[in-house]
Amino acid sequence: MRKLTYFIACSIDGFIGDPGGDATSMVRFVDEEFFGFLKAEYPETLPTHGRQALGVDDLQNKKFDTVIQGRASYDLALKEGVTSPYAHLREYVASRTLKESPDPNVEIIGDDLVAKVRELKAEDSDFGIYLCGGSQLAGELFDEIDELVIKTYPLVYGAGMRMFGSDFALTEFALDSVRTFDNGVLVRTYSRKR
Repeated sequence: MRKLTYFIACSIDGFIGDPGGDATSMVRFVDEEFFGFLKAEYPETLPTHGRQALGVDDLQNKKFDTVIQGRASYDLALKEGVTSPYAHLREYVASRTLKESPDPNVEIIGDDLVAKVRELKAEDSDFGIYLCGGSQLAGELFDEIDELVIKTYPLVYGAGMRMFGSDFALTEFALDSVRTFDNGVLVRTYSRKR
């Protein structure tokens, strides 16, 4: 069974963006050391257009071969004219309003998102599935999330977009690892206790 991993950036107080969902304040922490970590451990989480601009488009996938993102996350790429932000992965966008994909590499999941994720998880593959935000999507798929990789940036937002847009559900995860960086970033990895 493949894992669904919510790989997400957040503030110290658990927000993945400001009240409007903007997380650009976190970008400044992607320094040489942290970027080296991303390239070495999670290269497929770097968007294709960013990989090309940085000259690292040849990096092989290490953890994931599939990405699922929400409509709001996908819209960020569309606003930049990018219709396939993760062209190096199989791309799915969960949306009830986007009826037709603007790119042949992107499949829209309009109905029964959980069933589609279960189908993807049941595939035979050495690679997992990257859940690329946002809050509402993570809330809808909460019961399917097997692993959390939380990149915590040394910022406090006070308010904003929560990591999970879902109802209260006390759920236990086991801490697998913590990695610290000189710029104050922490990367914590948790596995769901089932």
